[in-house]
Amino acid sequence: MTVKGIFPRRTPPPPSAGWWAVALPLALMLASDYKLRSRDVDQAVGGSADLTVLIEVAVYGMAALYLVYTFGLRPPSRRITGLLFAAWTFCGYVAFSALWSPFKSLGLVRGAQLMVTMLLAHLIATRATPADLRRLAHAFIGIVVVSVGIGVAHPFPRTRLTEERFNWLYVHPVQAGVYLGIAVLLTVGYLIRWTTPRDRLWHPLLYLGALAVLSGALVATGTRGAALGCALGLVVLLATARGPRGRIDVLVMGAAVAVVGVLAFSNSILAFVARGESAETLSSLNSRTDLWTLAMAAYSEEPIFGRGLGASRGLFLDDIGLGGGHNAFVNALVDNGTVGTAAFVTLLMTLGFVLLMLARHRTLRADAGMLLGILGFFLADSITTEGLAAPANVSSMWLLLLVAWSETLRRQGGDPPQAPGAAIGEARDEAPGAALGAAPGEGRGDRAARVRVSAVVPAPPHVEGAPQQP
Repeated sequence: MTVKGIFPRRTPPPPSAGWWAVALPLALMLASDYKLRSRDVDQAVGGSADLTVLIEVAVYGMAALYLVYTFGLRPPSRRITGLLFAAWTFCGYVAFSALWSPFKSLGLVRGAQLMVTMLLAHLIATRATPADLRRLAHAFIGIVVVSVGIGVAHPFPRTRLTEERFNWLYVHPVQAGVYLGIAVLLTVGYLIRWTTPRDRLWHPLLYLGALAVLSGALVATGTRGAALGCALGLVVLLATARGPRGRIDVLVMGAAVAVVGVLAFSNSILAFVARGESAETLSSLNSRTDLWTLAMAAYSEEPIFGRGLGASRGLFLDDIGLGGGHNAFVNALVDNGTVGTAAFVTLLMTLGFVLLMLARHRTLRADAGMLLGILGFFLADSITTEGLAAPANVSSMWLLLLVAWSETLRRQGGDPPQAPGAAIGEARDEAPGAALGAAPGEGRGDRAARVRVSAVVPAPPHVEGAPQQP
């Protein structure tokens, strides 16, 4: 008789790329966006570096040294995919454009950070597993929930324009809205996996609690672009992550929620959209339309190659007092010109196409639908913020993580291939017995057996188009 130990052996964990696949992306995000001080935009574009900037650069440098020391720098051993090629093309051009930027110090630093991020994304795409990315997603949700707790427990001083809006540390409410929107979509993406509970790392009640905290904080930030993007992302996620049934759910539940929301919360919705601003301010989208007019004038002066990485951060400070393009595509046009914007759009279109193809596989649909929801969130949020086309922030980091996650799903493979005669056999099995030439008393199982046998037996030679036997 075999006696088991007091502590039985646990099943071995699934293969993993290692701790770096979870820790390094989170470290780069936090180093880029989580600040313990606030400073003006003109100090950033001027190239001045304080302790916080030095720590951020050091984190990126240590990440690059670890990746190069562990994996080396060598040509890929197999042919690169179109999606990774599009990502490398965009990142390479953006980093190269720093050479002609009017703010060269800022451009060179941001370009180096973007290349480190792309290197990390490439290694995740070629070495990580879906389990690694699942742990990364849950760690990200946990960090954002803890951040909300920090913002509630200890509100940091806010500027005049953000004193009524929720945030944490010195993270701007717009940036906080991006973190919260992504976390909401990840939480919903794992909560609705009724048929694959093995993908969940937490109890469903924890997901529901996290969703309530994150949704409330997102509304409290007053970030309209992130709220709109999150709503669009949820529609895309629910419509694709569960297949045709999900699309029916979206139509039915979406119509009901829209009617109830308009009837019961119309005043609250209007107050959230207006945010206490005048009609003139709303019509100009908080001076964004004026900024975009100046940006188009700057683009027309350098339409092919752009002004260089980081140019939009300082070009409009004297005229309008705003830094950045406040729109991802406007920002790309000013900084990177037509060439860089074409590379940016190509990357987004390639990513969307690959995710749509992956969503056709039942085994990959849940992850692919969730990633499509995040991509939809970015496209809507990019109307009023430039993060997706600018380096060293949570939006650009997650864009490259979407690329890496898509490649990981592609390596995993989709649905198992179907036997050559399986589809025909299933269709014939469901047909009436007379259509199969069956006897009146022949059972369903006998007909299925006949179909399976006929699927593998070659047709007689006298049948037109049949293969001739030797």
